[in-house]
Amino acid sequence: MLVFLCVLLTGLRGALWDGVNAYGGVRLVGGESKCSGRVEVLHHERWGTVCDHGWDLREANIVCFELGCGLAESALPGAAFGEGSGEIWLRHFQCFGHETILAHCAVVLHRNSYCTHKNDAGVKCSGTLIMPTLILLSPHTVFATGESVRFSCSVLLGHHLSDVHLYKHGVSTPLVTQRPDQTQTRVDLTLSDLETSHQGSYSCRYRVETGFPYELLSSPPSNSINITVVELLTPHHWYNTSSDAPAGSVIKGHSFNITCSTSQQYPGGSFQLRLIRSNGTVRQSLPALTPSVTFTFPNAQSSNEGYYYCLYRVQLGGRTFVSRESQPLPIAIRDPDPVLSPMVISWLVSGLTFIVALIIIIIVAKVLCNKEKKPSELERETRSCVDNTYVALSINKL
Repeated sequence: MLVFLCVLLTGLRGALWDGVNAYGGVRLVGGESKCSGRVEVLHHERWGTVCDHGWDLREANIVCFELGCGLAESALPGAAFGEGSGEIWLRHFQCFGHETILAHCAVVLHRNSYCTHKNDAGVKCSGTLIMPTLILLSPHTVFATGESVRFSCSVLLGHHLSDVHLYKHGVSTPLVTQRPDQTQTRVDLTLSDLETSHQGSYSCRYRVETGFPYELLSSPPSNSINITVVELLTPHHWYNTSSDAPAGSVIKGHSFNITCSTSQQYPGGSFQLRLIRSNGTVRQSLPALTPSVTFTFPNAQSSNEGYYYCLYRVQLGGRTFVSRESQPLPIAIRDPDPVLSPMVISWLVSGLTFIVALIIIIIVAKVLCNKEKKPSELERETRSCVDNTYVALSINKL
């Protein structure tokens, strides 16, 4: 019961000294670097040691974080780095792991708080923050534009985590930032509304708060995870056939072809041509070895009539991606025109009738004209007699 009451008094910080306002910082002395050694604190501008009563990794972690030395690898009691001198400023205290500086840890009032410099506490820190681990929560690494990808950044310890960032390699600013609870050791990071520019390699970092002076330390980057972002554009399509066919039509028995084209391709892609007709749907595919693929129909029949749609399909990372269908391309199959159609025959008959009638009219008119100009027998004899007389008279005068 007495021990329990003593623990309840842990909120009385600074009972054995003047409190946080007199605290001037912490240092490590006697080690191989600034991140290992005997723990000493500055109090009223004088350095003193810390007693190893209650000294464990929780307290050692606070010191390492406060100095920006990463995490505590070991908490060493019994003057492992040599005995100090002067005052023993902290004799028995308890940290809970959420404190930012050693002065924020609670003092435990206990009868057995006698310490000498043989009890000076020491610590060995990692020197840098521990590298986090990035894992992919999404079940695949290939995504379509507009989708989301979920990562998880795991930290060995969650002490004083300020924030966690998701970085894309080559980009200096984080794409996602989360501010976790102090007790969290894993933070989920979601990158939404993916675009093709998001394709690449990702890693995470975390930052921790040091206590005195206040500072934010950034961890080394985590392992990398690559993602692929697929954007399938709607393909274009057109058709070609004989020049004598009306627009939107193909003459029955003639050949025609339909070409599907897209400006963006992926390995292993294919084009699919879909025909919707009155009695069902017909599909056929060709590998997209080039940006454009042509479907050939050598002998157009009525079964080829309908609406044609083109789409692009590809399989990446175990997923199938399909583009939007193109606009419908209507094609009608027409019977070939006969050699002499009824209309042409009608025109020919009308023309011949007109010509025959015209010839008859001309002949009749010519006959009538000749009949009017032909002289009678008496007129011919009289004209002959007069002519002979004229000729005879002319000879006699000679």
